[in-house]
Amino acid sequence: MASQETKSGTRQGRRGVRTIAARRLSKVDLSDGLPFDPEELERLRPRVRSDCLDGPRPCPWVGCKYHLYLDINPRTGSIKLNFPDIEPWEMTQSCVLDIADQGPVTLEDVGRIMNLTRERIRQLEVAASEKVRSSRVALEYREFHRETPRTVTRRPAPAVAEEEEEEAEDL
Repeated sequence: MASQETKSGTRQGRRGVRTIAARRLSKVDLSDGLPFDPEELERLRPRVRSDCLDGPRPCPWVGCKYHLYLDINPRTGSIKLNFPDIEPWEMTQSCVLDIADQGPVTLEDVGRIMNLTRERIRQLEVAASEKVRSSRVALEYREFHRETPRTVTRRPAPAVAEEEEEEAEDL
Protein backbone atom coordinates (compact mmCIF):
# COMPACT_ATOMS: atom_id res chain seq x y z
CA MET A 1 0.00 0.00 0.00
CA ALA A 2 1.39 3.42 -0.95
CA SER A 3 1.95 6.01 1.73
CA GLN A 4 -0.96 8.38 2.18
CA GLU A 5 -1.62 11.48 4.18
CA THR A 6 -4.77 11.67 6.25
CA LYS A 7 -6.91 14.79 6.56
CA SER A 8 -5.03 15.77 9.70
CA GLY A 9 -1.75 15.75 7.75
CA THR A 10 -0.11 12.79 9.48
CA ARG A 11 1.75 10.27 7.40
CA GLN A 12 0.64 6.67 7.30
CA GLY A 13 2.67 3.85 5.86
CA ARG A 14 5.94 5.82 5.77
CA ARG A 15 8.60 5.32 8.33
CA GLY A 16 10.07 8.41 9.95
CA VAL A 17 13.75 9.14 10.33
CA ARG A 18 16.08 6.70 12.05
CA THR A 19 19.10 7.82 14.06
CA ILE A 20 22.12 5.60 14.65
CA ALA A 21 24.34 6.62 17.55
CA ALA A 22 28.06 6.67 16.77
CA ARG A 23 28.86 4.60 19.87
CA ARG A 24 26.69 1.77 18.51
CA LEU A 25 28.58 1.55 15.23
CA SER A 26 31.29 -1.08 15.03
CA LYS A 27 34.24 -1.04 12.65
CA VAL A 28 32.36 -3.47 10.42
CA ASP A 29 29.38 -1.11 10.23
CA LEU A 30 31.61 1.81 9.29
CA SER A 31 32.98 0.09 6.20
CA ASP A 32 31.13 -1.73 3.46
CA GLY A 33 33.91 -4.28 3.14
CA LEU A 34 35.12 -2.95 -0.22
CA PRO A 35 38.64 -1.54 -0.43
CA PHE A 36 38.90 1.98 -1.82
CA ASP A 37 41.59 4.54 -2.41
CA PRO A 38 40.81 7.70 -0.42
CA GLU A 39 42.88 9.85 -2.79
CA GLU A 40 40.94 8.57 -5.80
CA LEU A 41 37.67 9.18 -3.98
CA GLU A 42 38.62 12.78 -3.20
CA ARG A 43 39.66 13.34 -6.81
CA LEU A 44 36.23 12.22 -8.04
CA ARG A 45 34.18 14.05 -5.40
CA PRO A 46 32.64 17.35 -6.60
CA ARG A 47 34.10 20.37 -4.81
CA VAL A 48 31.84 23.20 -6.07
CA ARG A 49 28.27 23.40 -7.38
CA SER A 50 29.39 23.59 -11.01
CA ASP A 51 31.13 20.20 -10.60
CA CYS A 52 27.86 18.45 -9.80
CA LEU A 53 25.33 20.38 -11.91
CA ASP A 54 25.45 17.92 -14.78
CA GLY A 55 26.24 14.90 -12.61
CA PRO A 56 24.10 11.79 -12.32
CA ARG A 57 20.77 12.01 -10.51
CA PRO A 58 20.00 10.87 -7.91
CA CYS A 59 23.34 12.06 -6.63
CA PRO A 60 25.66 9.19 -5.61
CA TRP A 61 27.59 11.34 -3.10
CA VAL A 62 25.59 10.50 0.04
CA GLY A 63 28.33 11.98 2.23
CA CYS A 64 27.85 15.45 0.70
CA LYS A 65 26.43 17.97 3.15
CA TYR A 66 23.71 18.87 0.61
CA HIS A 67 22.50 15.29 0.11
CA LEU A 68 19.08 14.52 1.58
CA TYR A 69 19.58 10.83 2.35
CA LEU A 70 21.42 11.23 5.64
CA ASP A 71 22.63 13.83 8.10
CA ILE A 72 25.64 13.52 10.38
CA ASN A 73 25.69 15.38 13.67
CA PRO A 74 29.21 16.85 13.94
CA ARG A 75 28.99 17.10 17.72
CA THR A 76 27.95 13.52 18.49
CA GLY A 77 28.86 11.73 15.27
CA SER A 78 25.41 10.15 15.08
CA ILE A 79 23.95 9.38 11.68
CA LYS A 80 20.34 10.23 10.89
CA LEU A 81 18.78 8.32 8.01
CA ASN A 82 16.06 10.56 6.60
CA PHE A 83 14.68 7.82 4.35
CA PRO A 84 15.25 4.48 6.14
CA ASP A 85 12.88 2.54 3.86
CA ILE A 86 14.60 3.32 0.55
CA GLU A 87 18.10 3.18 -0.86
CA PRO A 88 19.89 6.36 -2.03
CA TRP A 89 19.57 5.43 -5.72
CA GLU A 90 15.78 5.10 -5.33
CA MET A 91 15.32 8.76 -4.34
CA THR A 92 13.53 11.03 -6.80
CA GLN A 93 15.26 14.16 -5.48
CA SER A 94 18.50 13.85 -3.60
CA CYS A 95 20.20 17.26 -3.56
CA VAL A 96 19.12 20.35 -1.63
CA LEU A 97 20.81 22.54 -4.22
CA ASP A 98 18.72 21.04 -7.05
CA ILE A 99 15.59 21.82 -5.07
CA ALA A 100 16.77 25.39 -4.38
CA ASP A 101 17.34 25.88 -8.12
CA GLN A 102 13.65 25.08 -8.72
CA GLY A 103 12.54 28.21 -6.88
CA PRO A 104 9.86 28.61 -4.22
CA VAL A 105 8.03 25.48 -3.05
CA THR A 106 5.17 24.94 -0.60
CA LEU A 107 5.56 23.57 2.92
CA GLU A 108 3.84 20.38 1.78
CA ASP A 109 6.36 19.92 -1.06
CA VAL A 110 9.27 20.45 1.31
CA GLY A 111 7.72 18.01 3.78
CA ARG A 112 7.36 15.37 1.08
CA ILE A 113 10.93 15.90 -0.10
CA MET A 114 12.39 15.82 3.44
CA ASN A 115 10.16 13.01 4.80
CA LEU A 116 8.72 15.38 7.44
CA THR A 117 5.28 16.78 8.14
CA ARG A 118 4.20 20.21 6.95
CA GLU A 119 3.95 21.40 10.58
CA ARG A 120 7.52 20.34 11.34
CA ILE A 121 8.74 22.22 8.25
CA ARG A 122 6.85 25.32 9.47
CA GLN A 123 8.51 25.01 12.90
CA LEU A 124 11.94 24.71 11.30
CA GLU A 125 11.24 27.75 9.13
CA VAL A 126 10.30 29.83 12.20
CA ALA A 127 13.43 28.71 14.06
CA ALA A 128 15.66 29.44 11.06
CA SER A 129 14.10 32.90 10.58
CA GLU A 130 14.74 33.73 14.23
CA LYS A 131 18.32 32.50 13.95
CA VAL A 132 18.89 34.70 10.89
CA ARG A 133 17.30 37.73 12.60
CA SER A 134 19.57 37.34 15.62
CA SER A 135 22.75 36.72 13.62
CA ARG A 136 25.67 39.11 13.93
CA VAL A 137 25.30 40.31 10.35
CA ALA A 138 21.59 41.08 10.79
CA LEU A 139 22.27 42.98 14.02
CA GLU A 140 25.04 45.00 12.33
CA TYR A 141 22.73 45.77 9.43
CA ARG A 142 19.99 47.01 11.77
CA GLU A 143 22.49 49.23 13.58
CA PHE A 144 23.84 50.57 10.28
CA HIS A 145 20.30 51.15 9.04
CA ARG A 146 19.45 53.22 12.14
CA GLU A 147 22.57 55.37 11.81
CA THR A 148 22.14 56.33 8.17
CA PRO A 149 20.06 59.46 7.69
CA ARG A 150 16.92 59.03 5.69
CA THR A 151 16.33 61.51 2.95
CA VAL A 152 12.95 61.96 1.49
CA THR A 153 13.05 62.20 -2.25
CA ARG A 154 10.05 63.35 -4.14
CA ARG A 155 9.44 61.73 -7.40
CA PRO A 156 7.85 63.74 -10.16
CA ALA A 157 4.26 62.84 -10.73
CA PRO A 158 3.68 60.62 -13.73
CA ALA A 159 2.74 62.36 -16.97
CA VAL A 160 -0.63 60.60 -17.00
CA ALA A 161 -1.62 62.26 -13.71
CA GLU A 162 -0.74 65.72 -15.08
CA GLU A 163 -2.95 65.17 -18.11
CA GLU A 164 -5.84 64.08 -15.87
CA GLU A 165 -5.40 67.25 -13.74
CA GLU A 166 -5.49 69.46 -16.83
CA GLU A 167 -8.65 67.74 -18.01
CA ALA A 168 -10.25 68.21 -14.58
CA GLU A 169 -9.41 71.95 -14.67
CA ASP A 170 -10.96 72.30 -18.11
CA LEU A 171 -14.28 70.97 -16.81
